[in-house]
Amino acid sequence: MTTLDFRHVTKRYHVRGSGELLAVNDVSFSLSSGQTVALVGQSGSGKSTIAKILTQLEHQSDGEVLLDGEPIPRRGAGLRRYRQRVRMVFQDPFASLNPYHTIRHHIERPLRLDKVVPKPEVDDEVHRLLERVQLDAAVVDRRPHELSGGQRQRVAIARALASRPELLIADEPVSMLDVSIRLGVLNLLADLQRQSNLGVLYITHDLATARHFSDEIMVMHHGEVVERGAADDVILRPQHPYTRELRSASPDPDKHFAGRDGQASTTRS
Repeated sequence: MTTLDFRHVTKRYHVRGSGELLAVNDVSFSLSSGQTVALVGQSGSGKSTIAKILTQLEHQSDGEVLLDGEPIPRRGAGLRRYRQRVRMVFQDPFASLNPYHTIRHHIERPLRLDKVVPKPEVDDEVHRLLERVQLDAAVVDRRPHELSGGQRQRVAIARALASRPELLIADEPVSMLDVSIRLGVLNLLADLQRQSNLGVLYITHDLATARHFSDEIMVMHHGEVVERGAADDVILRPQHPYTRELRSASPDPDKHFAGRDGQASTTRS
């Protein structure tokens, strides 16, 4: 089992003319294979800063991040191996895919860089990954602008899976998609998580989706985790005033995910 430990992490930014900004303050949690943890909070709460630290796009000011008990390498082959094991799905499928390259190129690149399969098998692996994210093979030679937002995010997920990671950081993966297609993408992520025993950190501002797609929820406010616990406990019996505020601002989760028969979807792993 793979375990990622975030231990007493703090991130400070020095803002010219304004002094120091404390974006993340003494945050600790663990993420393991087969587990989905939701990190919930409004914009500016520190969620995306945590995602950047986990993917080493940013470095923490204090604290440590460990993968299977070992500190994350800061450079070289060790960092590259870490990034192969811990992949990220970005919020914006319109910006995260290079408009000048085909879908084939986007998925092939990590396969070749990480030497996931022998060269003669790369093309078959590209098609297998497209099938896993429920995209028709016909999209392989198209460019991102020829696809819908939901299709682009599925390509981004396929690209993240290409390196065969053990942990996935999903930073607001459906917030920029049309409401009508969000549930399909989230169901896909839940299915992939179960099939591959992935650990998933699901970053969102939406408590309704957090409840249905997560085992555990952590609520962030002003850079701190103010509440955490089993998904149903946090949503149904919130203890912190900020969590109650978020809950009152969210749609009723059962109605939000009601199926055609009027019953709530049970897609949470």
